[in-house]
Amino acid sequence: MRKKIIIMGAAGRDFHNFNVYFRNNSRYQVVAFTATQIPGIQCRIYPPELAGEDYPDGIPIYPEEELPQLIKEFNADEVVFAYSDVSHEYVMHKAAAVLASGADFCLMSAKSTMLKAKVPVISVCAVRTGAGKSQTSRQIAMFLKSKGLRVVVMRHPMPYGDLKKQVMQRFASHQDLAKCDCTIEELEEYEPHVDNGIVVYAGVDYERILEAAQNEADIIIWDGGNNDMPFLKPNLHIVLADPHRAGHELTHYPSVVNLQLANVVIVNKVDTADAAKIRQVKENVKSLNPNALILEAASPITVDKPELIKGKRALAIEDGPTVTHGDMPYGAATIAARKFGAKELADPKPHAVGSIRATYAQYPHLGAVLPAVGYSETQIAELEETINATPCDVVLIGTPIDLRRIIKVNKPTVRVKYELQVISPVCLEEVLENFLKGVMK
Repeated sequence: MRKKIIIMGAAGRDFHNFNVYFRNNSRYQVVAFTATQIPGIQCRIYPPELAGEDYPDGIPIYPEEELPQLIKEFNADEVVFAYSDVSHEYVMHKAAAVLASGADFCLMSAKSTMLKAKVPVISVCAVRTGAGKSQTSRQIAMFLKSKGLRVVVMRHPMPYGDLKKQVMQRFASHQDLAKCDCTIEELEEYEPHVDNGIVVYAGVDYERILEAAQNEADIIIWDGGNNDMPFLKPNLHIVLADPHRAGHELTHYPSVVNLQLANVVIVNKVDTADAAKIRQVKENVKSLNPNALILEAASPITVDKPELIKGKRALAIEDGPTVTHGDMPYGAATIAARKFGAKELADPKPHAVGSIRATYAQYPHLGAVLPAVGYSETQIAELEETINATPCDVVLIGTPIDLRRIIKVNKPTVRVKYELQVISPVCLEEVLENFLKGVMK
């Protein structure tokens, strides 16, 4: 008898766990996926081309709210929890609901899900989304490139469209990005690497992705998503911590796993965080992993037109995941507004439309900021409408890409940027130099 499995996910870790553990495994039958966190990813089919010969019709993907009914309908034996950036309390509430419905509840380990590459791997992960993974992975990539190494980035998946078209994606140019109809969230992660001349791989099937990526790489950087564990077994595991959310490194899943596996922990944003919170994070890291090297880093904020901000009413557009399920009430745009003397922040909530209004309802902690969510053409259009309907003097764009290339803004705009600046006695370059001496023979 094959055990009947339901996998809870958000179009990323769930598919990976299936591919590397359950696909072609005669002991299990995955009867369904459930989806949450990202709008519009449910009510799809995990296609037979990806699911394998045991699933000629593919595997249905349902909204997570239907999980108790699905357990009964499919007579499921076990439910696998496979997404990230949620509190331990949240995970256990889900576990209780599963147990009450008659199924076992499972979390899968790194040992069961990590792939082994033929080339060295540096992974960049975090304790919460928005801690600074992207700027760190970019800096590492450019340093390695300066050493004459062929560097390839493998990015945590964001397959929110047609899964059959997203099995394996390779991005080396803006034409590649356009051809794949990337969402705002995808562009924010892929485009900066591409602009730096770094090839990016992403998609759904990371066994196939790894096979292709390692054939053109001397070294691979795993550029993580949320606070998830890497899909590849790293030779050097770097984890970002955020003192603006001090304590979350102990209370969110799978933050503690990442910290306990870490070789290096970078406590970021020390230039804008409270000193007591910085100490708290460092003490928590030491309690979990006394052998990890702890570095401190700043994320200095710069803007292209500071004169447009002073004394003005500003609309702060922030990185979507950071201020939604990342639980941050503000981001770089808000910090820039304060730093450069904005009179006040405009509140976009009364002017939000469609899915943007629904986002505020889903995340009531959000203040006077606009999350740059753009998981579909409709949502991008609603984001544009919300921006243009909000009364303000200037729009501060605090997203990793320049939104002005995607949407038309009817007001003056200022681009907000931030990069990693390690300020510890040991610099990141020294860590990487020592690592290369050990792995690059």
